[in-house]
Amino acid sequence: MTDFLQLHLLTSYPPANLNRDDLSRPKTAIFGGVQRLRISSQCLKRTWRTAAPFRDGVVADLGLRTKEIGNRIVQSLIQAGVEQKSAEKWAGPIVDQFGKRKKKSLETEQLVHYSPRELRSIDELCSMMGREQREATSEEISALLDAKTDAVDVALFGRMLAASPHYNVEAACQVAHAFSIHRVAVEDDYFTAVDDLNRGAGHLDELGFAAGLFYLYVCLDLNQLTGNLGDDKALAVPAVNSLVKTAATVAPRGKQNSFASRAYASFILAERGDAQPRSLAVAFLKPIAGSDLLANGIKAFEDTRRDFEKVYGPSAREIKSFDVTRGKGSLQEVADFASSRLPGV
Repeated sequence: MTDFLQLHLLTSYPPANLNRDDLSRPKTAIFGGVQRLRISSQCLKRTWRTAAPFRDGVVADLGLRTKEIGNRIVQSLIQAGVEQKSAEKWAGPIVDQFGKRKKKSLETEQLVHYSPRELRSIDELCSMMGREQREATSEEISALLDAKTDAVDVALFGRMLAASPHYNVEAACQVAHAFSIHRVAVEDDYFTAVDDLNRGAGHLDELGFAAGLFYLYVCLDLNQLTGNLGDDKALAVPAVNSLVKTAATVAPRGKQNSFASRAYASFILAERGDAQPRSLAVAFLKPIAGSDLLANGIKAFEDTRRDFEKVYGPSAREIKSFDVTRGKGSLQEVADFASSRLPGV
């Protein structure tokens, strides 16, 4: 039986520029016919997987996402006693196993996500090549790839290996773009940096910013996650627990030194069940207005969820929530609920 965990979060950020577009202005989207602030799913996933609370909480090694594994391999070979020229030549076939290389380079054309076990296998192969002073065989190189991952971030967010698609990992976690539940106009902050010696303006510039109350939807296929991790409870349980806590407490790092726009979620509802997942973004298709956006937003969300259940039936076997405005529930309770009784572990 499929087991889905769905998370619905409302988080209010003060004036900020958390996720910038190509003009360094806050990202936006048109939703319900009006402009909203937006934080991309790529930004959120990168923020979470590199955040200290997540890395500390999973009590496991995380993957390495890079185009430059070739340089790491060359250095490992040199340290193992292989001369520079041979190291550069021997590294090429190893890199090719994970991704297509750029022309006349050891750099891959795409970012590749390596698991800790694969990195250890590469290091061990480099040590062997140094001891025996020979190039690795195709069989030895093929054995580097691992269909089951011990990297929690790879299991959650997946990876694609165009050169070896059999070893792709289907992402267990789907993350929507967060958007403000109300209409937003991006403002400009005109600022100067004062020169301490002449007390004049040493620098003039503009910076876009805006404030918003964001709705974020996350869907986690718990069967896919535990399967990706080989049904390893020691990896799967803290992965889910830490993901919930990190999503609730870690803000994107964009322009934090200028705005200190760190914020915790004010509301989370978690759903567990086997019904087809659905976002409740439609609750905010009509922009929320009024002097109490948070209370109005929570009411719109709860009303919409109730109405969906009247039409489609229950979407979850169990739910757990917290609401800061009412002092109801706790983050720990939601995280424990999300990570309990995982399938296959």
